[in-house]
Amino acid sequence: MRMLKDVLLSCRGKLTRGGIEDADYEARCLVTHVTGYDRAALIAHGDEEVTEAQAELLNSYTEKRLTRYPLQYLLGEWSFMGFPLLVGEGVLIPRDDTEVCVGLALDYLKSKPRSRVFDLCAGSGAIAIALEKLGNAEVTAVELSGEAFEFLKKNIELNDSRVRALNDDVLTCHSEVPDHSLDLIISNPPYIISSELNALQPEVQFEPQMALDGGSDGLFFYNAIIRDWSRKLKSGGVLVFELGEGQAEPVDALMKQHGFEKIRTEVDFGGCHRAIIGTML
Repeated sequence: MRMLKDVLLSCRGKLTRGGIEDADYEARCLVTHVTGYDRAALIAHGDEEVTEAQAELLNSYTEKRLTRYPLQYLLGEWSFMGFPLLVGEGVLIPRDDTEVCVGLALDYLKSKPRSRVFDLCAGSGAIAIALEKLGNAEVTAVELSGEAFEFLKKNIELNDSRVRALNDDVLTCHSEVPDHSLDLIISNPPYIISSELNALQPEVQFEPQMALDGGSDGLFFYNAIIRDWSRKLKSGGVLVFELGEGQAEPVDALMKQHGFEKIRTEVDFGGCHRAIIGTML
C-alpha cells in the first residue's frame, strides 16, 4: 500500500535529484494530474491510498520528466491569462512573457470595440483567444503547422471562443486580405537565431522548431510581416510583436522604415524588452 503523501514525496525527491528546478511545484502538478486531487486535497487526503495503476502512471510521468520532456506536454494542458489551453507535441507552449505582448494589444483595444484583429503564427491560440475574450475583438488566428492548427481549433472550442482559425502561411496569405482593413495585427513569430537553436534549454528542444527558428539573424519573420502586412492596417491601426532578447532596436528600425510611428516597447518580468507596438498613421 502506498499513501498519497508518500508518492508525492517520492516524486519530489526524484525530480530534485534529477535537477528539476521547481521540483515541489512540478511534483504536485503531476500527482494532481494522476490522482485528481488539487493542492488543498493533497494535504487533506495525504493518508489515503493510491492505486497501483496510479502509482505506476506517476512513476512513468516522473521518469519522462527527468529526460527534460516538458511538464506542460505531460499534463496536456496549460493556462494562459486564466484560459485553459490544450498543449502537446507539435505546438509551442504558452509562456507568461507573452502576457506583455497581449497587454499592449488590450490597451489599444479598450477604446476600439469590435476591432478586426489578425494573430499571425497563432500556435495554440493563446494570444487570439485572450484578445477575443478580453478585448471584445473580431480575431482571425493564422497558423501554418497542421499539428499546431489542431490544437488551435480545440482550444477555440474549449474556451467557447469566436476566434476564426485559418490554416495558412503568413508569408503568402496576406494577398487575400484587403488593404487598410485591419485595426490590429499581432504576432509572436519564430525569433530564435538558427545557429542558437541547439543551445536552448533541453525542454525547448522538444518544442516544434518551426515555431522557434527565426532565420540566420532571428529577424526573418519580423521583416516579412512588416513588409507584407503593414498595408493591411487602417490609418491609426497598430502592429504588435513579441520580441526576443536584443531584438527591440532592429525591429523598431524596421517598423520606422515602413511608416510606423509612436513606437514603444514594454519590458517583461525579467527586464527584457519583450514586446513592441507601433501605429500606422
